[in-house]
Amino acid sequence: MSVTYVPLVSAKVDVDADGRLVSSVHGDVYHSPSGALGQAEHVFLGGNGLPQRWRGRASFTVCETGFGLGLNFLALWKAWRDDPQRPAALHFVSMEAHPFSRDDLAALLARHAPEPLAGLGHALAAQWPALLPGLHRLEFENGAVTLTVGFGDAQVLAPRLGARVDAFFLDGFAPERNPEMWAPPLLRALASLAAPDATVATWACTGELRRNLADAGFEVRRAPGYGGKWHMTVGQVRQAGRAALPAAVSSERHAVVVGAGLAGAGIAQALAGRGWRVTVLDAARSLGAPAHAGHLAAALTPVVARDDNARARLSRAGSERALARWQGLPGGAAPRVCGTVQVERDAGRSAALAGTLEALAFPADWVRQVSREEASALAGLPVARGGVFFSQGMLVQPGLLIDALLTASGAAVIPGRAERVSPAGQGWRVLDASGAELARADTVILANAAGSREVLAASGLLDPLPRVAQMHALAGEVTLIPAAALDGGPRCIVGGEGYLLPDIGVGCVVGSTYVHDAVEASVGAEGQGVTLGKAAGLLDGRFPAFDALVPGSLPGWAGWRAVLPGRLPAVGELPHAPGLWLAAGYASRGLSWSALMGDLIAARLMGEPLPLETDLAQLVSPR
Repeated sequence: MSVTYVPLVSAKVDVDADGRLVSSVHGDVYHSPSGALGQAEHVFLGGNGLPQRWRGRASFTVCETGFGLGLNFLALWKAWRDDPQRPAALHFVSMEAHPFSRDDLAALLARHAPEPLAGLGHALAAQWPALLPGLHRLEFENGAVTLTVGFGDAQVLAPRLGARVDAFFLDGFAPERNPEMWAPPLLRALASLAAPDATVATWACTGELRRNLADAGFEVRRAPGYGGKWHMTVGQVRQAGRAALPAAVSSERHAVVVGAGLAGAGIAQALAGRGWRVTVLDAARSLGAPAHAGHLAAALTPVVARDDNARARLSRAGSERALARWQGLPGGAAPRVCGTVQVERDAGRSAALAGTLEALAFPADWVRQVSREEASALAGLPVARGGVFFSQGMLVQPGLLIDALLTASGAAVIPGRAERVSPAGQGWRVLDASGAELARADTVILANAAGSREVLAASGLLDPLPRVAQMHALAGEVTLIPAAALDGGPRCIVGGEGYLLPDIGVGCVVGSTYVHDAVEASVGAEGQGVTLGKAAGLLDGRFPAFDALVPGSLPGWAGWRAVLPGRLPAVGELPHAPGLWLAAGYASRGLSWSALMGDLIAARLMGEPLPLETDLAQLVSPR
């Protein structure tokens, strides 16, 4: 489904004579004058039979229209906390066309959240994302409570949600003030997400709304209202929607991940965090060292596109997920948020860049245009041209990151090179070149980059996947230079045609090369000449010690990228081989995709709401 990009417009509120918050867009109050907590408990929890309905379940999912200040979410979270018979996992999915900024949300919750919700409101505001369109995943209670909030028009977002919903909170502004939030197409899109016993509740109670809900597939009735309203509407779905599919999870909750690079480590962390036992097969360790040993530093920077295309949306989501997943890792494994100055390719693109940022209307504290002078001040070095500054640009040390993710996951890491897979009961065996079994499980995930293509071919499983069959390996090299050669190095990442990273204590990494048809990935004089030349092209000025560096005399690292047509990954279960999954083709965006794709696979296995819109998930599905 193609949709024209529409920039977000943040929420603006007024306060009426009674001190109630009023939306300046819709001219309606955010909650009942009788109290937000009472309304949430009576209308939305009580109207959906909660907390009683979630008892005895492993997980429970709620979908809401109109997040507002998040008071319904906070009330539900409090009820979950207070219930000793609560489900192990609570998922809340909500949509908001006009979200508050983090500062505004924090201030409004501090002022208006009822006392029982104050602490939870503070935790919500602390994680609140930047005002960027799309889905954002927030996690609380060590991941037991998740909030997937979509910023944008609900009519656009709802058909793109991947969720199996047990209860619906319909909480848009009044139908006469905000008719789009109660329109039949939106209600039908919600009904398509319904689990077999899904319920619905709303404070609204017009005859037209009840007819529209009935037409969408709900059996509804009037119930006693709250706060001076005589009636509200409650009901249940007549039949399950398209998304009411069982989770793919096996009873053993054991997965074998083939590959111990960025893809495999991201999957191991995501599954272990959900209680899975993980076995990781590492071909590189069987040869003596992990694949990213010596890969000292790399950059994780989002991309922007005027039409906010799929690559830009995935990059943004991946950057956000990586920071959320990795920021608590120990030592140098955690990303360093230092920002990225992305230098323009040439001086003539300034007007086009300004037009792109104006069309996107992203927050200036997330991305903004910078002149050459401002870019130089941010970098602490004179740069060649102006460009854009991404405040969330991250420096990551891949070797340390992978080790930390595998350690934290508790995965059993086994040296061994997978040659093929074969069915084994309800699952799969992973075999080496001699036919010996390396591991087996109901769930096997091929995350071994271009090696996954060879495994699928040797297993007779590649033919139905013409795009995957075109995957190829591309060699690349980075170089470590003394920080003193650039007066201590940049303060932030400097990117463009190549990149230059801040000092990591042993020097600055510059990169990188792209070598087609390479026989091996190796460090050498030719590659170092390319990386040094790219770094020099980003700067404006003479650095005698840098100019004196001799290609071929410097330390570095070389590795392989697995590249697919369109440079987007292939991630998902193979339709012709249930239980066998693929996570490959990350190209030069391994850091961008690692955490996000790990969570995408884990969410599908667990039957959770997807952290990505379904059109994006479908775009990266193996084919």
